[in-house]
Amino acid sequence: MILPFALQNPLRLTSPYLASLAIFVLLAVCNTSADPWQEATHHYSDSKDVRIHYAAMGKGPLVVLIHGFPDFWYTWRHQMQALKDVYRVVAMDQRGYNLSGQPSEKEAYAMSHLVQDVLGVLKAEGASEATIVGHDWGGAVAWQVALRHPEVTRNLVILNLPHPNGLMRELTLNESQRRNSAYAQTFKQGSPEDPKVFFGRAMTPQNLAGWVKSPAVRDRYIEAFERSSLSGMMAYYQQNYPDLP
Repeated sequence: MILPFALQNPLRLTSPYLASLAIFVLLAVCNTSADPWQEATHHYSDSKDVRIHYAAMGKGPLVVLIHGFPDFWYTWRHQMQALKDVYRVVAMDQRGYNLSGQPSEKEAYAMSHLVQDVLGVLKAEGASEATIVGHDWGGAVAWQVALRHPEVTRNLVILNLPHPNGLMRELTLNESQRRNSAYAQTFKQGSPEDPKVFFGRAMTPQNLAGWVKSPAVRDRYIEAFERSSLSGMMAYYQQNYPDLP
């Protein structure tokens, strides 16, 4: 979870391909008629000694969807359904979440490893490039894939996360953003055992899934979080989120 703020230079759509894809991604939230829970196929890629799970649908140019906190691959269900007729669309469980590997060391959640997880999915799919789509922490990873490996990044779609330089600018100069981001410092310094670490509440699967409105879908989230590493979730912040200047 990374709270949004306005960007001075929003992402510019530079091709009809990317414009169409962005429209699919942004409007698919309105599509609630289908459910990839039954339709998607499930696969694993290897990222050194960590297995990364992903769900996949469709055929065509590869689109990789990367979730944020607290979430798992199923958050992209509407987008997967909207994209599957034109693209090969895969939605990852990031390391620490659901069916992916859950290293116990905090250092295993450093950005370099998260980027390699995405590259491993491309390799497993036999793809030399992909459109990378990220939300929240998935957006942070997607930015770094594009910056460190532009050769594999066909297009980049970011939801709810600015360019890394924009984030640092706002944390440095914008007092309102510093207040909005104060929770991240709590995550950096805390532990999942702290009864108030999650916005004044315990970091339980039930509380993590509290934002999900549908009871049936919420149950799936709770099950996914029960399989997840709570300390791994916090390690994303502890290893990668910048300190307040």
